[in-house]
Amino acid sequence: MSQMRVARYELKGLPYYGVLKGDVLERLIGAPFDGVVFSGEQDRLSDVRLLEPVHQPRIFGVAYNYKAHSAETNKPVPDLPVLFMKPSTAAIGPEDSILYPPDGENIHFEGELVVVIGKRARHVSESNALDFVFGYTCGNDISDRVLQRRESAFGCLLAGKGSDTFAPLGPWIVTGLDHASQQVITRVNGEVRQDGNSRDLVFPVPYLVAYLSKYMTLLPGDVIMTGTPAGVGPISVGDSIEVEIPEIGVLRNVVVADCG
Repeated sequence: MSQMRVARYELKGLPYYGVLKGDVLERLIGAPFDGVVFSGEQDRLSDVRLLEPVHQPRIFGVAYNYKAHSAETNKPVPDLPVLFMKPSTAAIGPEDSILYPPDGENIHFEGELVVVIGKRARHVSESNALDFVFGYTCGNDISDRVLQRRESAFGCLLAGKGSDTFAPLGPWIVTGLDHASQQVITRVNGEVRQDGNSRDLVFPVPYLVAYLSKYMTLLPGDVIMTGTPAGVGPISVGDSIEVEIPEIGVLRNVVVADCG
């Protein structure tokens, strides 16, 4: 697939998809997973609000998928993907606010390369797994460490990863990237806290797609957060978090108090 930047955006209260060309979005008819069909209309990037790249996605997460991150958390390197899910309500877009929970004690950022599935996938092989990938975006797997550890002690994980706004995604989907050489940089208030590369994934993208499809049907618009490099750490109200993948762009979100 040739390289495109596909954005989901809001204009005058209505959502659209468009392909970014310079500072203009070439509007699409429907979602790009049904085929990239241009409407002939154009919207200036400066006139729109970027949304999360997929509306209400199913979100699959992968834990401990970088050896250095496993080491910093005193965990062994897994011999199979350690999976969890986030609710669709966790997804937010660029410049949307991350809500710091009222009872939050230790909330962490986790910058990640995110895979966007493009078509229905079931029992696919590693060798053809990329045929089912539409593209890639940036993601931030926000995590409540206190709640996560309490849940994990009983062999489950949901609320610690699944609060509203705990899955920032964006700024757009880029097609045609090399999944195996993407730099992942996370900054907190301008300071670099993570600097990893997808070449170091324990389970690379084709393996993850094939593995998930062995057990469940993947659907167009599903997203796979592939895991975070070393350097995770706490966030506070007022912090600005940026996840940058140079070949994709910068996903920026500010942390605000969730007042209920």
